[in-house]
Amino acid sequence: MKRKMSVERINNPRGSARSMVIAMAMIGLIDNYVSIIAEYSSLWQFFALRTVMAVPFIALLSLFGFGSMKVKSLWRVGVRGALLALGMLFYFGALGFMSISLALAGLFTAPLFVLLISVFLLKQRIGPRRIMAVALGFIGILVVIGPNFQDLGLSLIMPVIGGFLYACGSLATRELCEGEENFAMLWVMFTIQAIIGLIGLALVALINPVAPVGGDGFLLRGWVWPMGPATLWIIVQAFGSVIAVSFLIRAYQLAEASHATVFEYTVFVFGPLFAWLLFGETLGLQEALGIVLIASAGLIIAFRSGNG
Repeated sequence: MKRKMSVERINNPRGSARSMVIAMAMIGLIDNYVSIIAEYSSLWQFFALRTVMAVPFIALLSLFGFGSMKVKSLWRVGVRGALLALGMLFYFGALGFMSISLALAGLFTAPLFVLLISVFLLKQRIGPRRIMAVALGFIGILVVIGPNFQDLGLSLIMPVIGGFLYACGSLATRELCEGEENFAMLWVMFTIQAIIGLIGLALVALINPVAPVGGDGFLLRGWVWPMGPATLWIIVQAFGSVIAVSFLIRAYQLAEASHATVFEYTVFVFGPLFAWLLFGETLGLQEALGIVLIASAGLIIAFRSGNG
């Protein structure tokens, strides 16, 4: 029976695609509301409160048999969780004052960084197509940054840093966390996010900076209460992110990573689509071109990885 289930997991590409598309649709929807959270709360409070809600939800799902929370190697899972938590810090921080399309473009440079780290640190060899993909992705970054640099300046680098850290976390998952339970990695990552949030709250209380009104104050605020509309969307983020990441993990369990990764790029459809439907946000032609270049680079890397 176990052998049969293992074969099913490897050879269910349709199920993998379906799970990934559901995950990306949920992420594309709920991450749009981070801009509302940024208006009324702080990134540090968001991280802390989201974990307080998410970890008990993970425990409840584990109790009903959806997965184990048992950690085999705390330091390995901790390293992986810290890298991903820091990556999300830069990504969510960027969502406070830029469109989800720009933030996603930065975050999805991760496959490029995975490739570069694999070459320069892990000494793996790559062919000319993947070298071309890195160049294509780098051009895409420059194209996206171009029309927005005057307004956002160096803050545009934030989601790219998030992409780099996300790439490091992805490599840590592969190199350090083989055999670890998915829920174990998930609750550790959320817990580290809460620790980052508490440290941020303490530092803000100590420094006591003047926080601008609106999303520009997302990183400079401390504890805010009441939070108005942000309360509802932090709850939605907490439960929605756990469900979405569970679908994402399931997608990678059902098929080869190179297949699942392709459908991860549907977030570039759902994110801007919900931004347009909910808030009337639109993409400029140059931004759209840059996003297409970055996504194309990631897809080339995914397809070549599948071929060895």
